Amino acid sequence: MNIKGKTALITGASRGIGKAIALELARQGIQHLLLVARDRQKLADVATEITTMGVKVTTLSLDLTQPASINIAIAQAWRTHRPIHLLINCAGVAHQAPFLETRLPEVEEEISLNLIGMMTITRLMAKRMANQQEGTIVNVSSLMGKVAAPTMSTYSATKFAIIGFTQALRSELAKHNIKVVTLLPTLTDTDMAHGLKLFRWVMPMTPEKVAQALVSGLYKNSGEILVGWQSYLAVWCQRIFPQLMQKILMLAAPRMKQKMYAKANS
Repeated sequence: MNIKGKTALITGASRGIGKAIALELARQGIQHLLLVARDRQKLADVATEITTMGVKVTTLSLDLTQPASINIAIAQAWRTHRPIHLLINCAGVAHQAPFLETRLPEVEEEISLNLIGMMTITRLMAKRMANQQEGTIVNVSSLMGKVAAPTMSTYSATKFAIIGFTQALRSELAKHNIKVVTLLPTLTDTDMAHGLKLFRWVMPMTPEKVAQALVSGLYKNSGEILVGWQSYLAVWCQRIFPQLMQKILMLAAPRMKQKMYAKANS
């Protein structure tokens, strides 16, 4: 995909990977960015930074767990700014705890935002992209969508589900000239990661590296973009030596004395 002159909508764009992707797309010549997150002020700060780069920016303060407001906002955005060529689903939340200590409201929040919210906005955008017979959808999963992590059971479950959802959409939407891509970063140095107890031996990468890998993958028309050598090593080990990988994860997992949590969308 050549992003120059295109319009993109990015969820979770107020910080972290979403913000880094917005800035990288601006540097690479995108024409118009629609930035979605809950925190209006942080969105405004990101928009100001991008506007200085000569890129048109529209901010949408939305809670992706509220389907009615998403429906209205996307309808208005499409009517005003169409065609929108690229959707990047980056919003998410992570709670960390041993599964036996998890609380139902936190499980529901992860499923509601990471999965149902992502599916809701994708459905609204994909219908419109199908009518215009053009589009690209990027769903941000995680290395934890390939290799499940102790103390991150619900988060891993949602990221596994995103991969399956993306694979199904890739086949269904191909006839409408819509490409569907999965982005799978390893642990990334974001506000979310700062709120988590990290796994031993894992070296976080920068959001900027993730954003650069995404843009490179888009130009190559990759269906799945795995980011970082640690990701390739972990996936290879999981496929070839699954029992060894399980032992490594058990050794690397943080010893949880108390529940830790972090939010990646504001």
